[in-house]
Amino acid sequence: MTSKEIRKKYLEFFRLKNHEIIPSASLLPENDSSTLFTGSGMQPLVPYLLGEKHPAGKRLCDSQKCFRAEDIDEVGDNRHNTFFEMLGNWSLGDYFKEEQLAWLFEFLTGELKLDSKRLYVTVFRGNPKIGITKDEKSVEIWKKLFAEKGIEAKDVDLAEANGMENGRIFYYDERKNWWSRSGIPEKMPVGEPGGPDSEIFYDLGADLKSHENSPWRNLPCHVNCDCGRFIEIGNSVFMEFIKTEKGFEPLPQKNVDFGGGLERMTMVAQGKDNVFETDLFASILNKINVLSGKQYRDNKKSFEIIADHLKAAVFIMGDDKGISPSNVGAGYVVRRLLRRSIRHGRLLGITEESWLKEIAKILVHDYQEVYPELGRNADAVIDRIKNEEEKFAAALEKGLKQFNELIAGNIGGRLDGVSLFDLYQSFGFPLEMSLEIAAEREIETEDGALNRFNELLEEHRRLSQTASAGMFKGGLADASEETTRFHTAAHLLLAALRKVLGDHVLQKGSNITAERLRFDFSHPEKMTKDQIKEVENLVNEAVKGELPVSCEEMTIGEARQKGAMGVFDSKYGDKVKVYRIGGENQPFSYEICGGPHAENTAKLGRFRIIKEESSSAGVRRIKAVLEGGGSENLQS
Repeated sequence: MTSKEIRKKYLEFFRLKNHEIIPSASLLPENDSSTLFTGSGMQPLVPYLLGEKHPAGKRLCDSQKCFRAEDIDEVGDNRHNTFFEMLGNWSLGDYFKEEQLAWLFEFLTGELKLDSKRLYVTVFRGNPKIGITKDEKSVEIWKKLFAEKGIEAKDVDLAEANGMENGRIFYYDERKNWWSRSGIPEKMPVGEPGGPDSEIFYDLGADLKSHENSPWRNLPCHVNCDCGRFIEIGNSVFMEFIKTEKGFEPLPQKNVDFGGGLERMTMVAQGKDNVFETDLFASILNKINVLSGKQYRDNKKSFEIIADHLKAAVFIMGDDKGISPSNVGAGYVVRRLLRRSIRHGRLLGITEESWLKEIAKILVHDYQEVYPELGRNADAVIDRIKNEEEKFAAALEKGLKQFNELIAGNIGGRLDGVSLFDLYQSFGFPLEMSLEIAAEREIETEDGALNRFNELLEEHRRLSQTASAGMFKGGLADASEETTRFHTAAHLLLAALRKVLGDHVLQKGSNITAERLRFDFSHPEKMTKDQIKEVENLVNEAVKGELPVSCEEMTIGEARQKGAMGVFDSKYGDKVKVYRIGGENQPFSYEICGGPHAENTAKLGRFRIIKEESSSAGVRRIKAVLEGGGSENLQS
């Protein structure tokens, strides 16, 4: 069974269970400041998990593009990828544990033909401190499902200390069986949804642990240990709580949020023990073999890093909101992926110029049917990769020579912060690459070197961090009053910009917190002071006008026909929500959006632009704040 067949089977299976298939959302989140990239299937659906009505209904399924920068260093362990496809299904206040677990078990054992004897599950142990009890209901359901296959499913607690104990169902605490975007309950901010989950694992074979070189061979084995015997292939999250000032309270609706990695499902369905040995990577690895003349089995690490990183970079740049390699934020992550690929290509002896683009073409060919944006943006992706490769290839050889000279010139052959920064500034070596080369050569880094590097970087006003979380505080996903006001203001801002600058202005991205609005838009030049003032005045006139905000659902075709602004290759499905600000005949703003919004512009307060600057080529950025909370603040 091919990966394409598995993806299709999954979507068709849940379509027949009355789920609406929705397209994948962008890899670059809209109005979610908690992360640089979409890292899970639920992320684009947070407003609906919190209670917003989804235009496609209460039952949804999709294959969502995901990227996790924190997994870069894990690539090569047989199961981690930075880019992956998350097969997901959701119940937005409809079905719950009984149906979800039964359907998942049916899909895995019936459609994928997985051996039920090799499946194991985990559930939440409960935590009295947060007032959430042991998930005995899921245990009851799992026992029944396994019994139907002739398997007695014993439940086991404290497997971390005692091992498997012939169990089939295992209890774990919130570090393993609780899910929110922020991690364990203690780290969740107020307004964040979360809940207990039930993960399902596949047994790859006990011999992985018993190998004489295994560092875990003398430790208790259980499904959540690190020996490599078990691999998680899916997680059913019962998203039913929200963090409040008082603790955890029930959401208005009980939700199901399932996510299962296509790569891992394909791996076990195809009888492999490494995701890179599936058909999802076969054509890429074959091309690397041709380019290098080396064999995958003898050079796994470099082959897998190139295959994973190039795939991720192509999908990020090939997104309709795709970005170019840079030294800032998400662009820096893309640069790191490409430059790490180039270096591992050199380790394999690849000498062909502009070889990355040849692999990129294969990726576009293999995926454009499922993700048509790759085809639409293929030329731009190829150009960006070629430019980045040319920039870095010219500096790489000199940089490696400089690296050797810096080591030889430093006392004890250790790297210091100034040397790390010199490699970054002069030769384009991402910090992580220098540290990786040093680790490979067993070269130590001086105490304080990283702090000094960051101090130097701050002096040059460049952002080097690759962490995908914590870029800005808060985010639209909390659905608070403050972020709702800013979200509504963003609609007014776009309409005002188009009135002042022209119809070429389109939204290119936004980032909204409880403190401010950041808005990117297409425009070729710096705005004048008069233009900025005129935009401010138009928005504030709309606020003073106390314009009503209304919403209606319609098909994408109807929205286009009525002149709504927005992306018509919609992430919401066949139906969309269109928000009108102002009267029906001549609204100030008429735009496709997922919500939430203020009921009236009078709730917004005075709008003030605090900065207008360049974001990237042909894209400008505005940062704005709202002062006060009503039209009475605008009378002076």
